[in-house]
Amino acid sequence: MKRRLFWGLLALLLLGPLSPALAACIVDDTGTRVCTDGSPRIVSLYGAYTEVLWEIGAGDRIVGRTRHDDTVPQLRGVPSVGTGLRPNVEYVLALRPGLVVARAGRAAARAVATLRERGLTVAAFDPRSIDDALGVMERLGVLTGRVAQARELAGRLRAEVDRVRTAVADAPRVRLVYEIRGQPLTVAGTDGLIHDIIVAAGGENAVRVPKKLLTLDVEALLRLDPEVYVIQEGPMNRNPPPLSERPLFRELRAVRAGRVLTVAEREFARPGPGLARAVRTLARFLHPDRVPDRAE
Repeated sequence: MKRRLFWGLLALLLLGPLSPALAACIVDDTGTRVCTDGSPRIVSLYGAYTEVLWEIGAGDRIVGRTRHDDTVPQLRGVPSVGTGLRPNVEYVLALRPGLVVARAGRAAARAVATLRERGLTVAAFDPRSIDDALGVMERLGVLTGRVAQARELAGRLRAEVDRVRTAVADAPRVRLVYEIRGQPLTVAGTDGLIHDIIVAAGGENAVRVPKKLLTLDVEALLRLDPEVYVIQEGPMNRNPPPLSERPLFRELRAVRAGRVLTVAEREFARPGPGLARAVRTLARFLHPDRVPDRAE
């Protein structure tokens, strides 16, 4: 203990106190080391991360959001900077953020690179699983000085998901297809958050393709003939018509048995605080005898 204290005091004498800019550092999903002073002004370019920031008590630091980011009513008066994939860079700069939170991945790569080239601190994330999403929440807690709050949120969601996993652990897996978009028919593959939600809920993704999403023709869907068909409804799939009104879909076993579930895209397809609720909602539909209506 005395030796550690000695070396710590020596480092302070030689190097001086740590810079506030290095007080809160993480590595994001682009492999970039991102540091803030622990209390930055924030521009959020993804609604799921806005929800997380609000939940951990950092919402009052958000000075910019995207055009369709409206799930937190208290932040609807915050200026819009365009879309997450095509933000108005000059407007973002004018807001003087200490941190921009964005999606990573191919679609967002250009926006992230442009913002960084203009000197902005950008943390970009691309969670592919429930654990990944919870890890993002914890890293956002580090960057905003809300470590304890982020850990509490991630821990609570993890516990809720684990309760569902335990409840359905020995139940027969239910084969399903998850529709992301109806036209063209786009479904969830095995490389992404939706697939992990399916597995946690006691389901089996009938689409065994290692992609986040892929297009599928109706003939291929008929060959899969899932027991359950899940339709997400939201910005990517607005007003999807009932399967009974779509040519050939009536031949699906899921449609004939009435095992079709419509879910909210903003709950199922986003790495936000609604993850545990999404797992429970799906598990309740697949295994109603195993999962109660409400969390314990």
